[in-house]
Amino acid sequence: MVAPPAAPAVPGPLAVLDPTGQFAKRKKTSLWFTVSLLVVSVFILTIGLAATTRTENVTVGGYYPGIVLGFGSFLGIVGIHLVENRRQMLVASIVFISFGVVAAFCCAIVDGVFAARHIEPRPLYNKRCQFYSSGIGFLYDAYQTEVTCYTLNSKCQLKVKSNTCYCCDLYNCENSEQSSSYYEFLGVSSCQDVVHLYRLLWSSTVLNIIGLFLGIITAAILGAFKDMVPLSQIAFSAAPPPQILYNPAQQILTYAGFCPSAATISTYPSYPLPLQLKSCAVLRSSVST
Repeated sequence: MVAPPAAPAVPGPLAVLDPTGQFAKRKKTSLWFTVSLLVVSVFILTIGLAATTRTENVTVGGYYPGIVLGFGSFLGIVGIHLVENRRQMLVASIVFISFGVVAAFCCAIVDGVFAARHIEPRPLYNKRCQFYSSGIGFLYDAYQTEVTCYTLNSKCQLKVKSNTCYCCDLYNCENSEQSSSYYEFLGVSSCQDVVHLYRLLWSSTVLNIIGLFLGIITAAILGAFKDMVPLSQIAFSAAPPPQILYNPAQQILTYAGFCPSAATISTYPSYPLPLQLKSCAVLRSSVST
């Protein structure tokens, strides 16, 4: 009996190529960007909530992108580690990250414009703003008083509530509705809270811009990674080559893989069993001659 021929050698380019290593590298890169986006989302959410709750009459603060981007990056981290349904999970992650990118763009514009146009930090830095508090036991919305604001040519009365930081330099005595900047901030513990609010708004704007670009890059990387399949998951089911048997007594080469014995031949309606056996006998006689 002749031994079966050896398997052909792997060509040079396939031997050099390492699909498993390439998959691991792409997985590590995707995981790094997704975790970075999650960290930025946590900062956006924390600083945005701090800016929103700092005062009562200033409710801006871009913390909404932190929620959407954080959820999308969490789905991305889970999808990267999945074996089954990884593509579906990464597609969902890309969708949430895309919505978060749009929200980050809008909130960056809103917070930046509000901090630049409606909050004037110079009177606060120069200590020209005053803080009024009625004392313990009075809420800021239940107690009001009148304070005198002096301008260059006149003076006027301004009604303020308890726990309020007000700036007479920003108040227009002739027409208070024409003031483009906020001249009072309600529900604060001191005027230093307004300075913190100003800084938090600019920090939120910068973080939203970072989340905007990082979200775009992360979505692109996850989109390229979701279609990759490691080499270990690909099953190659190649049929074995036919065995060539040599019988010295009959001087016949029998192809066991091409013509099976009569016991293994199944009957078909179109070709009866005697005709199938006859065809195999003709094939063997032609090979022997």
